Amino acid sequence: MGEAGGVTLDADLRLDRPGGFRLDLRLRVAPGEVVTLLGPNGAGKSTTLRAIAGLAPLTGGRISMSSQDWDVPPRRFTPPRDRGVGVVFQEYRLFPHMSVRENVAFGLRARGVDRHAARRRADEWLDVVGLRDHSGHRPHRLSGGQAQRAALARALATTPEVLLLDEPLAALDVSTRARVRAELSRHLARFGGATLLVSHDPLDAMTLADRLVIVEDGREVQSGTPVEVATRPRTDYVARLVGLNLLGGNATGDSVDLAGGGRLVPADPVRGPVWLAFPPSAVVLHATEPHGSARNHWPVTVTGIEQHGNTVRLHLEGRPTVLADVTPAAVAELRLAPGTALWAAVKATEIRAYPAEPGEGGMAGGAG
Repeated sequence: MGEAGGVTLDADLRLDRPGGFRLDLRLRVAPGEVVTLLGPNGAGKSTTLRAIAGLAPLTGGRISMSSQDWDVPPRRFTPPRDRGVGVVFQEYRLFPHMSVRENVAFGLRARGVDRHAARRRADEWLDVVGLRDHSGHRPHRLSGGQAQRAALARALATTPEVLLLDEPLAALDVSTRARVRAELSRHLARFGGATLLVSHDPLDAMTLADRLVIVEDGREVQSGTPVEVATRPRTDYVARLVGLNLLGGNATGDSVDLAGGGRLVPADPVRGPVWLAFPPSAVVLHATEPHGSARNHWPVTVTGIEQHGNTVRLHLEGRPTVLADVTPAAVAELRLAPGTALWAAVKATEIRAYPAEPGEGGMAGGAG
């Protein structure tokens, strides 16, 4: 089987939608690279995929594959069928009246491949994704994981230059998701084209992507490797995604004056606009003001209590406002309830401090 390779997706996306939303995003995805778009609902992630697929024409900018222009409004628009794009939607969208083999062969037949060659190619891809024994079944007989693999085979069978994955694992149950994620990672490693994936799930993003692009309000707010983004978040959305408190402020050397009020001391001296990040588990609670070596302690009030896995997550209002993770036993011992007054403390060694980009840090503040 031939596979796509050697082509770079270069997209300068400008698209206006009714209601005042504007997508203004620049993306470059190298051959063999997997880029994941992350962002809150309405950020423009699915609009990005639709624009690259040719389902949402641009109002400005350009979409090119290496030296070939696909979309240069208003002079050039390449129809979706001529773009060399494979798409896997969240709902998979397999044709219910066709067998699995016919579904996988559909894109080839639409491109003029004869019936026998298309079926032969479909069977080859069904072998790759482990569905050869299900080739004659209708989609309703497939499990969620099998349907996802059939949709992936259909997308890859046409040897696309670009693979677009829109929440490909969202419809799977928890027990199936980890296995299918591992299978998808293996298939993406073999794909030589550019892959752009949309996800809301941080674990999917961190394990599948070579690079993350965070999108908010139609624009990129942060990008980098999964490790870079996870350890140095730059917006509240990213901080919540990776489970960190994120506070912005201005550092004078030994301490940081926080934009939302209060002051913290990190372990290492810093200067200028900075971000401070630390996990909720680093926040220690006391019924009375602590005395001793803790340089960072301040009064807080419990404003929210929620179960968070095997721990309890507390929303603590103060200067600064933060999240804290405690055990159920601590909730009982401290008699915690909304309105409870406490003291919070964080060791300086638990705080990661890093420079803010222009316009960041000093304007931010709050719990991640």
